[in-house]
This record gives sequence, structure tokens and C-alpha cells, in this order.
Amino acid sequence: MTFDLLSRIESPRDLRGLSDEQLRQLAAEIREALCSVCADRTAHFASNLGVVELCLTLHQVFDFSKDRLIWDTGHQIYPHKLITGRLAEFSSIRRKGGLMGYPNPEESEYDLFMTGHAGASVSTVLGLKVADDLLHADGRRAVAVVGDGALPSGIIFEAFNNAAGLKKDLLVILNDNKMGICPRVGGLAETLDKARVAPFYNGLKRDVAWLLNKLPVVGETMEHALAQFKDAVKGFLHGGMLFEEMGFRYIGPVDGHDISALRRYLEMVKDVRGPVLLHVFTEKGHGFEPACLDPVKFHSPSPFTRTEDNEIVPAKASSSRAYTNAMSDAIYSAMKRDTRVCVLTAAMCAGNALNKIRTEIPDRFFDTGICEGHAVAFAAGMAKSGMRPVVDIYSTFLQRGFDQIFQEVTLQNLPVVLCLDRSGLVGPDGPTHHGAFDNTYLRCFPNLVLMAPGDETDVAPMLDFAVSHNGPTSIRYPKTNVARIERPAASVELGKAEIYEWGTDGMFVAFGTLFGDCVRAAEKLRADGLDVGVINARFAKPLDTETILKAVEECSFVITVEEGTLCGGFGSAVLEAVNDAGLHTDHIKRLGIPDRFIEHGERAELLADIGLDVDGLVAAAQAMSSIEARV
Repeated sequence: MTFDLLSRIESPRDLRGLSDEQLRQLAAEIREALCSVCADRTAHFASNLGVVELCLTLHQVFDFSKDRLIWDTGHQIYPHKLITGRLAEFSSIRRKGGLMGYPNPEESEYDLFMTGHAGASVSTVLGLKVADDLLHADGRRAVAVVGDGALPSGIIFEAFNNAAGLKKDLLVILNDNKMGICPRVGGLAETLDKARVAPFYNGLKRDVAWLLNKLPVVGETMEHALAQFKDAVKGFLHGGMLFEEMGFRYIGPVDGHDISALRRYLEMVKDVRGPVLLHVFTEKGHGFEPACLDPVKFHSPSPFTRTEDNEIVPAKASSSRAYTNAMSDAIYSAMKRDTRVCVLTAAMCAGNALNKIRTEIPDRFFDTGICEGHAVAFAAGMAKSGMRPVVDIYSTFLQRGFDQIFQEVTLQNLPVVLCLDRSGLVGPDGPTHHGAFDNTYLRCFPNLVLMAPGDETDVAPMLDFAVSHNGPTSIRYPKTNVARIERPAASVELGKAEIYEWGTDGMFVAFGTLFGDCVRAAEKLRADGLDVGVINARFAKPLDTETILKAVEECSFVITVEEGTLCGGFGSAVLEAVNDAGLHTDHIKRLGIPDRFIEHGERAELLADIGLDVDGLVAAAQAMSSIEARV
């Protein structure tokens, strides 16, 4: 398919003169462009297919070169990028040096925030609106597009409450497709489902209430009848009552794929005073039948091509097993053995590979929605009552539960297991999703045990240790395929490292799955005459100080290796231990993620860039050996 219309769109201003028929053609071309991206890389797909018409009509009705637009959980930003002058670069999306798969202010004036997590858009757009009003930027409108999966996030309701109190002119568009990454859950999901069968409602609740309160009441019978009538009206208008009671004028539901209807309602709400919520129904995967039938699979699918009959052909078959799967299997086995073990996830059942557990052990599987802080506190309550909860959340998302990890888990010294999936560099998702900081933000908490498997061999024993430990634990593991270093099995004991091989010249001390790269680097170094050993640290807290101090005392140099930020991470823990022992630290080098945000790209590319591949480890050891030789 050629991009006859899309190729002529250099900015949203070019949409203004297009007819509805041309806009529908443009929508089809955008969907074709989205399909082309998925031919050779993973990319967010179904969510972008679902917002094409919404994106087009928003840019028709508003002028976001001056008005404000925030896309919550910005993985549905692709259509927006295509019509804001980035078609020529679109083939580079999610590649190193190319377009980011999320909004990026460095790419365009139309991208205001780098949004990768859910729920913060209403807060930020409210801040933009208040600041614009204070700075007399008259006429600037403010719009946030929020998904129904993000709606349960506590920060959303904090922002709703504040916006209603400030009575600011703010438009929140609720993009309701009945999905997050997985199907939505909870009481709010049921409320939104009821709205799908409710009639259109344009915020008349206050007017209806005024009318009913003016009716005369004669005797108890009339009073009872009036109360029933009020309840009936309230039930009839059920879809918008929640938002109306929170101080927003509710309008909807509206078909999110009907361009003319969308434009009409956007024009209607454009100049309404005060906060407004426009409820828009969309279909995740719209316009591409396989994605509509399986929106979970096509949220971020593996590369694929299509036949002439529109059948899906995987671009490459992979039977590789990831650390996510290894941990999921370990959790499943623990749950089968011990009825106290349960698992919690925050709307990431598919991402955490927990489908088998959800299907076979549903009474001990809990999806909290995108509410990470709640998930941690919920787990603390379960642990207090005698369960052994496993909280399985991506490292970058668990940051939102920081205070609950402090207050409800570690302060109480409760046996909650934190499984930090996607720790380290996650590749094309980029800086919003890299799990760079967990070593640092968890290491400061008393009582919390920090672990990381060196390879697949460590995964199940670590999980088993964690669910039997009488206190809080964490296990971090990356988004990559498993590796296995052949060696005799070693049990997991609290605070004990594994000595893979002792070196007379130097030592790698690895915390995490870069252990395998350290082994390969040591082999190369020995071939070149440098005897470097490898320690699989396993624990960052408590640290195996006996083993590490022995290496510091006996070896010419020690190199700590971690796929986490150097600031306050595992290497810092080693330096602290060596300093506490009164030993010199000048022959210790730390390798890890430097003090900057790492761009997107393939994980192997990014690790090489910061010296965390085999060649980088070899070079670091050779440099340290050279320094020691000169001393």
C-alpha cells in the first residue's frame, strides 16, 4: 500500500482541509504503516491500531502546537508521531539512534513528556494548565488521553480530586477499550462495562437533580415515590455518575472510530468551562482482525509478516526460554508444593508469564490492575496473616511501590517476596522501562534480602529460599533468554556467594546474569596469560564479605559487575564493606550502568556501549592489570 495521503502530512495543520472520506483513507494508511514496523521488530501494536481515529480528530479540533496534549502510557504514540512530521524517520522507531517508542520531547514540540508509565497524565496536564493560566498564556487548552487500564491508578483519582477543586478547564479523554495489556480487572472495570450499555449522557446529572429537588413532596407515599424516581434516574445515567460525583462533567459514551461523531463531540467539549471527561469507546487492534481477536498477543507481538489472505506468518520462530519463564515456572512449582504461596501482579499477567498460574490456581493468583503500591501493601497484609506472597512486577514499575516496601513490608519485617522482572537494560523500550535503579532503591532498606541469579541454575533455588525465609526478599532478573553455566550445583544460603573459579591475578565479582559474560571474559583473559577468577555474588544484601574481602586481599585487582546503576548499587556495597574492614579500595573497579539515562536499542548494543559485554569486561581487566603492573 502506498502512503498517498500520509506522505503529504507534514504537520497536523495538513489535516484541517481533509474530508471524512480522506481521513478514513489516512487512517488506513497509518494502520498499514504500523503493520510495516512489526515486520522486523517487536513494537506496541494493538494499542496504536485502536487510537488512530482519536488521534486524527484530536489534531483536527485542537492546535497542539500551542494547546497541551499528554498521552498517558505513551506506547500508543505511533499515529501521533506519523502526523507530526516523523514519517520519514518512522522506520527507525525502537532502533538505536532512531525514534523512541514513547513520546520524546527531543523529537518534537508535540511531545511534552516522556510518558512510559500509567496514570500521571492528568496530574501533569493539570500542572501545565495551572501554569499557563498563572503565566497568562490565554487560550491554551489542556487535554489528557487516559486508558481504562490506567484508571484504577491512585494518582489518577488524586489528580481528578485536585482538578475538580481547582475548577480548571481541563479535558480528560477516557480511551476505553476494555483492556490494559491484559483484560482490565476490578470494580472500576465493572462500572465501565455498565457504561457501555448506558445511553449517551452529557453531564446533565446536576440539572436533573435540581429539577427533582424542586418537585413538591406530598406525604410519605410521594416522598417514597420521588426517592425511587431519583434512584431510577441515577441508574439510567449510571455510566457517568462516578465522574460527575467527582466534579467532572461527563460526556459519553462516544464511538472512538466514528470520525465525524468524534469531531462533533470534541468541538462540543472544546470550550466547556471546568473539568470534563469524554468517554470514548475504542477497540484494541481495530482495523486488523488478528489483533482484535487476540489483543493480548498483539499488544507487543514478535515480528510477523502477512499473506495475501491476511494470515499471520511469524518472521522468525524462537524456542528460547526467558528468565521470566524460568521464574514463572519456579513460582508455579512453589505454589503446588505450598498452599501458603500466592502470586500478585499489577496488570502484567502476560508480561510476567503467569497465565498458567491464573488458569490452574486462580484462587491464589491476584491481578491488582496498574496499582503497584497497593499490590505491595496487599501482599503485606497477606504475609501478616500467614501467607507467602510473591509480588511479580517489572523493576521500573515497582518503583511506584517504594513507600509501601518501606512502611508495610520491611518495617514490619514481613515475608513478602519481590520478583523484579525486566531488571537491567530492557532494550527497545528505552529509558522509561530500563530496570536500572532497583539495586539502589532497595539496598537502603533494613531487613530486606537482595538476590540475583547468576544464571538459570540459580532461579528456582533462589525462589524456594525466598518463600521459606522469615523476612522480606527480592530477586532481580533481566529481560533476556536464560543462560546456564555448567558447574556443580550449589545450594542457596543466606548471604553466601558462589566461587566459580579463583584467580591469582584478578577477580570478577558479578551480581546477576552478567556472571556468564564474566566467565567467558575470564576464559579469554586466561588464554592471554592473565589469571582472572569469577565469583557469582548471588547476594547484594547481606553481602558475602568473607569471600569478597579475601578476593580484595589476595588479588591484584577486583572488578564488580552489575546490570544496575553504579550510584549506590552492588559495587557501592562492596566498596563500603572493604572500607569498613579498613582495606584499601584503589584496586577495585566498578562496572555497571553510568549516571545517565540510557537510550533505547537492542540490549546487546546497549551493554556493549557501556562496557558490560565480554569485550568490555576483558578490556577493563586488562586496564586494571596494566595499572597494577605500574604501581
